[in-house]
Amino acid sequence: MVHWSSLLPILGSAFSLTAAAPPEEPTAQVVPGAYIVELAENHDSASFYNTLGTDKVAVKHRMKLDYKLFKGTSFQLQNVSDVDDAAAKIANMAMVKQIWPVRIYHMPQDEVVWTGQDKNLAQSALQKRQAGGNTTDTFSTHVMTQVDKLHAQGITGKGTKIAVIDSGIDYLHPALGGGFGEGHLVSYGTDLVGDNYSGFNTPVPDDDPIDECAGHGSHVAGIVAAQANPFGFTGAAPDVTLGAYRVFGCDGPASNDVLIAAYNQAFEDGSDIITASIGGASGWTEEPWAVAVSRIVDQGVPCILSAGNIGSEGLFYASTAANGKGITAVASIDNIRNPQVITNATYSTGNSSTNSSTESFGWTPGSPAKWGNVSLPLWNINNDPTDTANGCDPYPADTPDLSEYIVLIHRGTCTFVEKVTNAVNAGAKYVLIYNNVEGLFSVSAAVDGVLAIGVVTKETGEEWVADLAAGITVTVNIIDPTVAPIVVTQPPNTATGGFLSTYTSWGPTYEVDIKPQVAAPGGLILSTYPRALGSYAVLSGTSMACPLAAAITALVAEVRGTFDPTELQNALSTTSNPNLFNDGATTYPYLAPVAQQGSGLIQAYDAAYTKTVLSVSSISFNDTDNLIETTNFTITNTGTEDVTYGIANVVAASGYTLDKGTILPMLFPNELVTEGAKLSFSEDKVTVPAGSEVAVSVSVSPPALDSARLPVYSGYITLNGTNGDSLSLPYLGVVGSMHDATVLDTKHTYITRSNDTSSSPLPANSTFTIPSMNGTAPNATAVLPVAVTYLALGTPLLDIQILPTDGYNSSSLGSIFGFPTSYVPRKQSTWTWNGQLVDGSFAPAGTYKFGVKALHIFGDASKESEYDTAETVSFTIKYS
Repeated sequence: MVHWSSLLPILGSAFSLTAAAPPEEPTAQVVPGAYIVELAENHDSASFYNTLGTDKVAVKHRMKLDYKLFKGTSFQLQNVSDVDDAAAKIANMAMVKQIWPVRIYHMPQDEVVWTGQDKNLAQSALQKRQAGGNTTDTFSTHVMTQVDKLHAQGITGKGTKIAVIDSGIDYLHPALGGGFGEGHLVSYGTDLVGDNYSGFNTPVPDDDPIDECAGHGSHVAGIVAAQANPFGFTGAAPDVTLGAYRVFGCDGPASNDVLIAAYNQAFEDGSDIITASIGGASGWTEEPWAVAVSRIVDQGVPCILSAGNIGSEGLFYASTAANGKGITAVASIDNIRNPQVITNATYSTGNSSTNSSTESFGWTPGSPAKWGNVSLPLWNINNDPTDTANGCDPYPADTPDLSEYIVLIHRGTCTFVEKVTNAVNAGAKYVLIYNNVEGLFSVSAAVDGVLAIGVVTKETGEEWVADLAAGITVTVNIIDPTVAPIVVTQPPNTATGGFLSTYTSWGPTYEVDIKPQVAAPGGLILSTYPRALGSYAVLSGTSMACPLAAAITALVAEVRGTFDPTELQNALSTTSNPNLFNDGATTYPYLAPVAQQGSGLIQAYDAAYTKTVLSVSSISFNDTDNLIETTNFTITNTGTEDVTYGIANVVAASGYTLDKGTILPMLFPNELVTEGAKLSFSEDKVTVPAGSEVAVSVSVSPPALDSARLPVYSGYITLNGTNGDSLSLPYLGVVGSMHDATVLDTKHTYITRSNDTSSSPLPANSTFTIPSMNGTAPNATAVLPVAVTYLALGTPLLDIQILPTDGYNSSSLGSIFGFPTSYVPRKQSTWTWNGQLVDGSFAPAGTYKFGVKALHIFGDASKESEYDTAETVSFTIKYS
């Protein structure tokens, strides 16, 4: 274990290449006309549908949700022109306990760093390179998390069932078991949706959860439990049994009814641990999917979810369902190694066969990749390896016909498409880019005329340039990359290795629950991939951190002899190693905030064998209004000797949520300061007898920071025991009032048209013709008024009302249908209105405004003063 007295020297080292930020993930959308209902006691879906038939409400069944922990159903209303009226009737049925709109969550947009080129790679390509007889685990992410130490003891997760909720698993992949069913690695599970599921249409389930077209689930599964393979790694828990629950089709997102069904099915199938690398911006623990998962945790099944890839949005951007109570949210840390799977080729130098020499080099094919077998001399535009604009201008008129060469171009300044276009205009068919930093990457430049492109290292490119400058001919010999030899290299990641990935989403929740709980390697991760997509891939994202944490949970459970979610989360959290803050370019001399890294990097061996167990995994002191000035935690000594613990406070950086002088949150990297909270303890040193427990009280004095900007302070209560145990308990709090913070950005509350993809504001007095609700004209073809709202912070209750032209000074006609809506995340949203009000009636033709109300965090919904309000300009509706 790391002793806290030596923390900073240990954390001062760094490693090279950064894991690039995955693309931002879209916020959850509502599926029009689709709803989830939870039914009251003594009612089932059959009676629900029978009642609908009696009331002549036409629906199409979506998902059966008849489970021990969630009894209900989801459905799609059939008559588009009558959707809202029908939903209003359903919401008022006595048997309906709760009703929610169906929302969709996109497959995480993880960065694809590299994928294999050959679907047969799984079977043959690297078998000759696999080391035999060496059982030592040297896989970098396993070394980072102490998984290697547990593997050395034979701890591999045997007997544990882990359900993977994702895009399915390519179980025919040899490294993923080669089959499905009893006796195989992937022994149970189901496909809840089918290939053609888009998130919006009705799922068509079947019994086969294979992943052949998406890849995400197969990569996740390999991180958990990959078997021996040509790349020389295994999953962190290779002897577990996997369950595959497919919730994504070949293209498109997953809906929350499908996700609720998958979790409950995995629970009822006897899964010991459930993991899902899926999520969407929320910040609220009360969202229905999060509530459903928390119920499963309460039944004794650890549920591990990715924290999200939206770190660019700064503080208070926790994802659902990871933000649920008791759920373990996992942040991402960059790998200390940069795994590169490179294709081997050769080149010869010299002006004749008598004085030439042949050398090997590594490269990565790009797109397009119609290389075939090519042997051609190199040509470059100039011999200056520092010219970052190399190839950015049209080539000179005296340029030779480049169809007889491979064109070598330096990476830098202009786009790859521009560089390749200029080369193609001079006749080039083959292009190699040489990097301007260490390492390799995959490049795409779909330019008409180019057959193939690729990338070589900075070192190789500069060596070739030097040869060309000396008048030496360099001939490159490339074997078709689909059959060429492949080499795995893992150079150090000297820029961000071991530090928090810049893309990892920050907490806490709006009610100041600590999220994430822990962190694990997720940047630059080599794992399995569907055979049809290349068999292996290197990806980056919290999606990769989450399954590693789930596998580690299985290993720790095997040693500790329990799957109790509380005990396991507490053990993992308090034995993790916090790290310094790194913004992707610079490492700073202070710990990263708890809101970014949770407890820090998981240490599997320490969590498995610690004799010291704390009663909590973290402490939230909440905000100034709700400040918990004094709380306590219990230290339990499960060992056979008395232990004395020294207790101290190690401060992490405090981060300002809001930009100075504004109501809007700062984007990453937030302004961080070193001022932190002062903690006092009932005892700074406490002795806990063997087999006993002692309670310690802790009091907080928050730092004196600008409360108007909602600074989030955090740190770690450290416990160094005389038995060698060294633990840290993360804590967090907010200076200022979450309740008093403005949640609605009134300057960006306005009206637009439903056919305006850019959501541009409209001037006053725009007119909309709404189809009459007689079924003769579907709403989908109409241009309807749209209310645009921008939430600076999330709101527990958002309402949009229809106001006469004199606004709130006159009586409102009521809310538009579907409002008020609960637990809305921050950022811009659009709300289309078809004229219907919340009671099912339609507003008369006339001139109105949208009136928007957003309840303050911790607000009392019964008091008008607890809302931020805004009105749009006036607009007129009439009916066709």
